Amino acid sequence: MWKALRQLLKKQKDHSQIDERYLQIPEKDLNLDLKQKVIELERLGEAVSEKLQNKYTDAFEIQGKSNLSIQICRDIDGDILSDLTAERCFEKEYRSQITFNYGATKAYNEDLDCYTIELWYFYGGYKGTGCGTLFDLNKNDLEIEIEETLLFLLNDKQSEK
Repeated sequence: MWKALRQLLKKQKDHSQIDERYLQIPEKDLNLDLKQKVIELERLGEAVSEKLQNKYTDAFEIQGKSNLSIQICRDIDGDILSDLTAERCFEKEYRSQITFNYGATKAYNEDLDCYTIELWYFYGGYKGTGCGTLFDLNKNDLEIEIEETLLFLLNDKQSEK
């Protein structure tokens, strides 16, 4: 229950960003082309995340955070399944996001201090009322978004010292 409440508050807090950075896609517009876009977006996210993780690992280690991990995390209704791929992106409650974990463990855990950038989320709702949100690559640069998040995390951690 707390997990759901925390997600609701996070979504309300970030609501203004959703309108600017994401495309709202009604369920009726789900098609093979959109599925391919989701798959490509997740692949791009993986490649850029690996590149920037390598670039910023030393900077995080200097601050005592030796386990910087930037990865794609997929779940359905909060459940992380080991066999979950972008091929299932039209299942109700499917979500993919880039997670930034810079703490003591390498594994993604939603209960830890972990920052995320949503890539795709499909809310199934009642029949015909579902909606998806897709990170808009036409208006946003994913690499810049990831790098700005890393810089924020570095600056945020420096100010705590």
